[in-house]
Amino acid sequence: MTEVHNFGVDAISCHAWNRDRSEVAICPNNNEIQVHKRTSSGWKLLETLQEHHMAVMGIDWAPKTNRIVTCSADKNAYVWTQKEDGKWDPAWVLLRINRAATCVKWSPLENKFAVGSGGRVIAVCYFVLENNWWLCKHIKRPLRSTVTTVDWHPDNKILVAGSTDYKVRVFSGFISDMEDAPGTSPWGQSNSLGTLLAEFPNTPSGGGWIHSVAFSPCGNKICWVAHNSSICVADAAKGNAVVRLYTEHLPFLSCIWIGSNNIVVSGHSCMPMLYTVDDNGQIYFASKLDNTQRKETAGLSAMRKFQSLDRQARNETNDNALDSVHQNTINCARRVSDHEFSTSSLDGQLVVWDLKLLENSIAGLKIA
Repeated sequence: MTEVHNFGVDAISCHAWNRDRSEVAICPNNNEIQVHKRTSSGWKLLETLQEHHMAVMGIDWAPKTNRIVTCSADKNAYVWTQKEDGKWDPAWVLLRINRAATCVKWSPLENKFAVGSGGRVIAVCYFVLENNWWLCKHIKRPLRSTVTTVDWHPDNKILVAGSTDYKVRVFSGFISDMEDAPGTSPWGQSNSLGTLLAEFPNTPSGGGWIHSVAFSPCGNKICWVAHNSSICVADAAKGNAVVRLYTEHLPFLSCIWIGSNNIVVSGHSCMPMLYTVDDNGQIYFASKLDNTQRKETAGLSAMRKFQSLDRQARNETNDNALDSVHQNTINCARRVSDHEFSTSSLDGQLVVWDLKLLENSIAGLKIA
């Protein structure tokens, strides 16, 4: 059901895979990025990328062009290109921001990327061949606070962003200098970068920083999770109708779509959870995807505990481990395939989960 990987680091703040999942880039919660390659004997550290001088906040690996983009609290972003000798060459990106770069995401065609920042700005970056550098254009209004998360629509010309002003906004991400005019979309269309196409408050009265946003595979729906432990889905095909579910769990920090109706969320509860969106747009809890780690020995552990208390009036067992693979907050989740996703955590572990193996055991779960 799971693959558990350790890289000898104390914590992982974010990670990204290459196209065939033979290599992974991780940030060990500092200013470095480590690139590891899978070998028959485990993972081998290929290179440590050290251009940033403050904490790395985001990584994304473009599968087709094989370029890595990183952003950092040092207000900088770099595009890393692999040379013939296997070394990674950084290209500085002119972001023109005055606060930390907080998140980054390649567009589906990998010809541009979006960077969120603490300066109430989204930088949409693209390569200018004539000058041989990465340039950006800004989306500023009506952003009122730090942009914490961004995602691209499948059409490559619309993006969604969440921020700490409790709002989720859909913008035109069209760059006239390099793209053909946008086609039709349920979210609307615009020939001007930054045009606001939709805006959603996390709750009618505000309520909670937005931690993660994600377009559905078809692009008609947006899911987001926030610090008030809510999961929300907006559907452009239904007049931008929003369905909200307030959960009993600790806040989620990431959300990803697996198929057209399944949403995997994870965060401070240290385990991924599966929610399903039905044909009416309602959100239902389906299953915790990680609740079997210690239940098999729970009875034996309890017996030992009481025997120890009975014989020596003290507890000899250390029962502090959580009933989950991850032992700390999950702060990054990545879709790996149509039925797989990966999570990294402040416990230093990276785990790959296969939902196809759970399809028969979870009622209503259908993996397209």
